[in-house]
Order: sequence, then structure tokens, then C-alpha cells
Amino acid sequence: MSAMSDQTASVQVPQVPTHFQSFLAFDFGLKRTGVAVGNRLMRTAQGLATVKAEGDARWPLIQARLKEWQPDAIVIGVPYYQDGAPHDNTRRAQKFGRQLHARFALPVFEVDERYSTTEAIEMGVKMGIKNPDPDAGAACIILEQFLRSLP
Repeated sequence: MSAMSDQTASVQVPQVPTHFQSFLAFDFGLKRTGVAVGNRLMRTAQGLATVKAEGDARWPLIQARLKEWQPDAIVIGVPYYQDGAPHDNTRRAQKFGRQLHARFALPVFEVDERYSTTEAIEMGVKMGIKNPDPDAGAACIILEQFLRSLP
């Protein structure tokens, strides 16, 4: 069951079964992919170590995170231009979501993640964090946005 859309910029969070309680989120990047874990009860996310790998080298690292956390579903951030139009990274993130679903047979939900990395960097600076991980921070923002949208 894939809950992804292919063309809409205003991504709506689909109906998420209430028995889905735990989620792993990814902020996809070509070289780094931010990761966060969270649950429906607390509606908060915690950043995990960013996957620093490209292409097929990322899959064993992602598989290890999924095995460790055993989420009910996956959430991915999908970027769009400010006006909502898709771009190359939009399509790359959606492809990544389809690959996650095909490889791990978990539902994948998309979240519009415009500016999540910028927001994560700004939050790190405001909090005085010396070496923030903006990719993990962006994954947290993506997941918390998704969790807040759930009934």
C-alpha cells in the first residue's frame, strides 16, 4: 500500500490507519539523507544519524535503521518550488519513496518539505548547537509536521 501522489504539489496527508503508531522519516538527498523516528502518541520526532552514502550504498544503512526501529510506516519529505511547482529533486524524492516501498514493503507517506533544511539550520543556530545535523533536523521537522496532521 503506497500512499504517495505523483503530481500534486499540495500534498495531502492521506488517511493513516490508527494502528500505525511508529514512523521513520527521511529527508532525501543525493549525498546525505536525514533520518528521524517518532510516534503518534507523543507527536514528536528524534533525529538519528544521517545516512551519508550515495546510490545503492545507502540501502544497507537504511535497512539497518528500519530493522532497528521497526516502524509501521515511512514518511518522506518531498520538496517543491515556492509556488508549489515540482522540480528535479521533487521527482528524485518521489522515486526514493517508491524504492523504499518496493524494497521494504512498508507504506510511504509524503510531506511537503519546503524549507525544512533551512528551518533546521536556523533552529540549530538559535539553540546554540555547535555542529547541528541539518539533515536529521529536517527529517524531524518533516515527521513532526506529519504527526501533527494526524487525528
